Amino acid sequence: MNHDKEHQFELLVREHKRTIYTVCYMFSHNNAEIEDLFQEILIRLWNGFDQYEGRSSARTWIFRVALNTAINQDRKKRKRIETVPLTVDIDPYEADDPSTHQIRELHDRISRLDLIDRSLILLWLEGISYDEIGAIIGITPNNVGVRLARIKEKLVHMSKNE
Repeated sequence: MNHDKEHQFELLVREHKRTIYTVCYMFSHNNAEIEDLFQEILIRLWNGFDQYEGRSSARTWIFRVALNTAINQDRKKRKRIETVPLTVDIDPYEADDPSTHQIRELHDRISRLDLIDRSLILLWLEGISYDEIGAIIGITPNNVGVRLARIKEKLVHMSKNE
């Protein structure tokens, strides 16, 4: 086992842990799912680490692997289970934080989007450029803008009970 490779991988994961957890949180419904998805993403990152050649930024590569893993896991889950509860029983925010209600409401609405729309809005919320989002998702930057406008409109008009 190459210890230099292990060390590089460990540094990469440490540096981008928040990115990985953000994806896990948006595609999971409880702590167990978050941890399972995190582990699956780490496995996929490790397996692809030798092929990652720096053609894109590390963040772009990690988002691509994490989102693809999350989408694949979500599709597998949906095939096994007819309905998936949309409630999240974790609280990553302080209970007395005034923005907690708004954050929960936004998460609830985003979790009702289809997988690609969810991925797009997540990347946009992370402050990623349209060019980089396009590279991660595999669409043009113009298409990113058009789709984000539609997604934002959808989120604004979603009711709590949809």
